[in-house]
Amino acid sequence: MKKGWEIKVRDVMVEDVAYVTVPGTREELMAICKSRYISGAPVVKDGKLVGIVTRQDVLKNPNEEQIALLMTRNPFTIGPDASIADASRLMLTNKIRRLPVVEGERLVGIISVADIVRAIADMDFTEPIGDYIADETVAVWDETPLSVVGRIMELAGVKAVPVLNTELELVGLITDRDLINAAIIEDNTVDSDLSLGSDEDEWTWEGMRDTMKLYYSVSKISLPKRPVKEVMVKEVITATRNSTVSECASVMSKNKFDQLPVISARGKLVGLLFDRNLIKVLV
Repeated sequence: MKKGWEIKVRDVMVEDVAYVTVPGTREELMAICKSRYISGAPVVKDGKLVGIVTRQDVLKNPNEEQIALLMTRNPFTIGPDASIADASRLMLTNKIRRLPVVEGERLVGIISVADIVRAIADMDFTEPIGDYIADETVAVWDETPLSVVGRIMELAGVKAVPVLNTELELVGLITDRDLINAAIIEDNTVDSDLSLGSDEDEWTWEGMRDTMKLYYSVSKISLPKRPVKEVMVKEVITATRNSTVSECASVMSKNKFDQLPVISARGKLVGLLFDRNLIKVLV
């Protein structure tokens, strides 16, 4: 089995990276997001990486048109010959989920948490996941109204919560995607400009789950007064404390999950395993 420091970023990165240039406009970004089913793009000027811009940036600055004023400048980057252990360390330290890959200042790819999880799935880590389960887990009752669930998720800063019944059994999972799909879109501009892409791209897998808090903060959606049990995912794939790191990485990668509920031998919820915690195995 190769070690984390033996696998290079170039071995797992995405090379065909959609990007925008400056000068450029919001409309150009949205056109690329829609055509490539992505939620953001690196920004290039004269062949050099100068920033990253995402749908989040557009939501934060709804009246700004210029990419140069929307983008995040001087993003963290990594080289293609660095190891995925180095990439994991940089992501964990700076609490980010993707890194542009550069040679000099030239953009040659992008690597995300999803790419690293996919590599971990093939690395035969037999270590149990117990040490990587999140320290705190927020759960909701299956009769909780969607509006309350959304507010709980916003206040807790989470993008998915397990759903329990009155017997404290795990009966489902609700994600920000499920809430957005159930929402009544009140602003047609947001509905058209920021429409959800497919879940087939690493940027979409990463980025679309990052927008829920901003939808709430700009008051663009309202949620119906339906109980969460009517919207939640009922067929939940779970893990146990004895599940191995690579097993869980494989499940996450194949299903494009960024979290797995962890249950006890009696079926009670123990906590959540997040992909960002799973990459700690490399560092």
